[in-house]
Amino acid sequence: MTGPLVECVPNFSEGRDAEVISAIADAVSGVSGVTLLDVDSGADFHRTVITMVGPPEAILEAALASTSVALDSIDMRQHSGEHARMGAVDVVPFIPIRDVTMQDCVRLAEMFGEIAAERFGIPIYLYAEAARTPSRQRLPDIRRGEYEGLEQKLTDPEWAPDFGPADFNARSGATATGARSLLIAYNVNLDTDDKSAANRIAGKLRTSGVFRRNEEGAKIVGADGVAERVPGRFDALQAAGWMFDESTAQVSMNLLDHATTGMHTVTEAIREEARKIGLSVTAGELVGLVPLDALLAAGRFYHAEADSASEADLVQAAISGLGLDRLGPFDAGARVIEWAAEGA
Repeated sequence: MTGPLVECVPNFSEGRDAEVISAIADAVSGVSGVTLLDVDSGADFHRTVITMVGPPEAILEAALASTSVALDSIDMRQHSGEHARMGAVDVVPFIPIRDVTMQDCVRLAEMFGEIAAERFGIPIYLYAEAARTPSRQRLPDIRRGEYEGLEQKLTDPEWAPDFGPADFNARSGATATGARSLLIAYNVNLDTDDKSAANRIAGKLRTSGVFRRNEEGAKIVGADGVAERVPGRFDALQAAGWMFDESTAQVSMNLLDHATTGMHTVTEAIREEARKIGLSVTAGELVGLVPLDALLAAGRFYHAEADSASEADLVQAAISGLGLDRLGPFDAGARVIEWAAEGA
């Protein structure tokens, strides 16, 4: 695969119906020039993350085709799951991989938003590098209130969509689209069913930290009227406590810049925080694909003889050290972006 390359990682609010998931994936595979790299579904999250790569025009076509299938198949009025969401097609990010600029991906997001809003009649928000106001740069801010709060949110002029009607579409909800750097969706499981324990650990690590509280437990509000926060330990990290299954809580994370905060760095920090409250890390879980550099960095940390180790040995050391093979086999050839694209 040569020439300009864009990655698109749309998230769909369906993780249980194999027929629907297969139809969405088929819509991607049916677009010439696009390679479907991964389909990652979770029943508890009730969510599917699809990873595809291809030239810009083809990726846009595939994003619209899969959106069409998802909107026809998913009814948000029947949806519930562990993961935060506000729409059937929850988020559609475009990511520059090769010979493509961030501004190119911003334009792709704008084109997707404009076409999808007109074609499907849904509210579309631009986020990350495509955001038109600072309040919309962070996806959690756009998603705040989730699907259940969307109808009320759309009545607020501050939250008028960037494209499409400011009307509540009960079946489909709303969609966010944007351009961003490569993000690693990475989760760490704990030997507990206490979601609050995972959330406490997440609050200590994530960039946004936690709210500062007084002795009575109330939020401390500054002179500017904004609640004060205690910053977390790491930059470029989003994190929250979720449930992997009924008996396993996990720290669910987005690593926004793995060169700033790496997978091994957060894993070891979670181990440290877990030990303080009598818990242990049981496994790591990668959602979607990962860039080779991120695993090599982790491999150099975990390998006993990193200086003389081969690339393959470093990747294997990373897989073992992060516990990526504890929930099942981990096929690096299919999960490392560069290797998967090469194989395709």
